Amino acid sequence: MDAKTVCIVGGTGFVGMHVANRLAGRGYAIRALTRRYYRGRDLLPFPGLRLIEADVHDERQLVRHFSGCHAVINLAGAHTGRNGPREGAYREVHVDLARRVLSAARRASVPRYLHMSALGAHPDANSLFLRTKGEGEQLVRAADPEQIGATVLRPSVIFGSGDRFLNRFAGLLRFAPGVFFLPTPDARFQPVFAGDVGQAVINAMENPRTAGRAYELCGPQIYTLRELVEYVAELRGLRRRVVGLNDSLSQASARVLGWMPGRPYTLDQYRLSATPSCCAEDGLAALGIQANALEAIAPTYLGTAGRQAQYQQARREAGR
Repeated sequence: MDAKTVCIVGGTGFVGMHVANRLAGRGYAIRALTRRYYRGRDLLPFPGLRLIEADVHDERQLVRHFSGCHAVINLAGAHTGRNGPREGAYREVHVDLARRVLSAARRASVPRYLHMSALGAHPDANSLFLRTKGEGEQLVRAADPEQIGATVLRPSVIFGSGDRFLNRFAGLLRFAPGVFFLPTPDARFQPVFAGDVGQAVINAMENPRTAGRAYELCGPQIYTLRELVEYVAELRGLRRRVVGLNDSLSQASARVLGWMPGRPYTLDQYRLSATPSCCAEDGLAALGIQANALEAIAPTYLGTAGRQAQYQQARREAGR
């Protein structure tokens, strides 16, 4: 077995880019599985990376691609897209796929498995997103440590160039006519930088003592949603008055917007906001990582410096 080979499921996503970048920088051979080859073209310049088109829901294919790997990293997650997700999509990715990936890793005799969950994930959570994430996490935690060393990572909302959180609000604010109506303005978050999450995956994978444990990943500061949206407006140079909606209006807006094209705000997002996305412990520090502050990173991709700032940030992260 080549102890330097790692397979990533979900490697073509936002966090996957950061994980692959760091793995390549440390000399690993990387197998990145994707259902559509063209979606992973940005990964191709990473040295040692092989992009493999595969049906990740076919366990037999997973076993074949996992064979000979030192570790499997499962970063797959469903998110609100143009037409969803609905309950089936969440369950398919967060629960059924997690079960198949874990089973395939055991069948392929892979010694280490890293699983990306979410802060607040629990099988009894009110939010469908957190509930299905919790069910998938429960499967991983129940894995026999004699068969595979599994580690769970539980990040808060993740930010960085290309994120679906701060960038989403930047887009919405751009078209707001002077006033921006914000549901659940007091929802609390402790955003974590994608690069720190990527490094946490690597550090956990390389430390066998992390097997059987879960790590909460957060940035250094807690914000309300209103504070984050106002900060995004400031960075984008937009003069917008943010008006927070009360609970009844927040729920009503979720019922209406959840049926609009693109589903800009859903009932599940409303329910998700009721669970503070804040850490009870410093998992990054436990993994030897000093968290980057939001204020140190967000201006590089949301500020007025434009593409050049984003390019320089990417070079710094890659050590080039």
